[in-house]
Amino acid sequence: MKHAWILAGLLIAGCASQSVPLEPASGESCPVCPVCPEPEKKPEPPVSQSAPAAPAFREAAWSELPDWSRDKLDEAWPGLLASCRAIRQAEVKAAWAATCEAAKTLGDKPASAQVRAFLEERLQPLQIQNADGSQEGLITGYYEPLIQGSRWKSAKNPVPVHALPDDLLQLDLGEVYPETKSLRLRGRIEGRKVVPYWSRAQIEAAGEAFPAKVLLWAHDPVEFFFLQVQGSGQVQLADGSRVRIAYADQNGHPYKSIGRWLIDRGELTLAQASAQGIQKWARENPQRLSELLNANPSYVFFREEAANGEGPKGSLGVPLTGGRAIAVDTRTVPLGAPVFLSFAMPDGKPVRRLMLAQDTGGAIRGRVRADFFWGFGAEAGAQAGKMRQQGKMWLLWPKGAALPMAQ
Repeated sequence: MKHAWILAGLLIAGCASQSVPLEPASGESCPVCPVCPEPEKKPEPPVSQSAPAAPAFREAAWSELPDWSRDKLDEAWPGLLASCRAIRQAEVKAAWAATCEAAKTLGDKPASAQVRAFLEERLQPLQIQNADGSQEGLITGYYEPLIQGSRWKSAKNPVPVHALPDDLLQLDLGEVYPETKSLRLRGRIEGRKVVPYWSRAQIEAAGEAFPAKVLLWAHDPVEFFFLQVQGSGQVQLADGSRVRIAYADQNGHPYKSIGRWLIDRGELTLAQASAQGIQKWARENPQRLSELLNANPSYVFFREEAANGEGPKGSLGVPLTGGRAIAVDTRTVPLGAPVFLSFAMPDGKPVRRLMLAQDTGGAIRGRVRADFFWGFGAEAGAQAGKMRQQGKMWLLWPKGAALPMAQ
């Protein structure tokens, strides 16, 4: 998610998602490390004003990509074809046109060795660098959760799942104020003024007077909060059927970590502030639940989709494949591009594989920065919840094509 000029629309780090647990798929669609405490920030080191920023990309050799020859590249091929069909940005589409056309000759299920030969022939690996020239950055994880709910409000299912509000304005001032071009501006009209949109606390206080359709009613407010942080999820109804609720928009307020809120007040330690730790605290302190959740003014709205067995759609508009899709900062990495990612899980197990940049997220800001989509369900959530790792990224770009312009 992007932030606004009057309001900032971030979801936290990692995730788009959400121990340190997971703010979009991606949904920025918006997923991220949303429940987790905000990091003791390690922002990109500042660059001296007297020294120019390092270039975003450094030409690399295929041999520099760890375990490149061992990756099961056939698993990433469907995602690459989907990216080819979905790329919309004119400059990116032009750069990839010849490669995407040639990719059709390999069909839908080429062997891993065929994919490797094709990519090495047509693409150039470019290591992504931070402005200070360093080559490591934050890699977090997100996933698609499953929660319980109903079509009708009841004592068992009291939490509204709101569709896009009727009065939410999307403001585009980029032509007049270029500095706002990359920002997502949200507001509402009050008299003759455009003012910040309602915060989470204001939305909750409005109750049924809030001007938005209720799609469904969720069972657990904390689980629904975590789903909002992830950006999308599935809801299981009483008859056993499932529906997907996908990210539609956000209220424009900045994401504030409830894990950090609990830590700052001495309620939990950093080690305790996982998704499980926060849920335990919420069960033990029901009288303070609203205070906890309203500490995060950000609020996500949804649209309903069929749960068709595919992953949720990311910002590129294609279903995300667990373990092969990432959310990126599009100021450096164009949506649709393949990226080779290298990091180690907390237990030391290396993750080195080809990913597709198919999503964005409010907390995904920086050159060497990615949010790793693990897929659907509790197991994916457990993997995503562990992540807050340092890693490296290589953009794979068509040989001879103009490089993307990092902003």
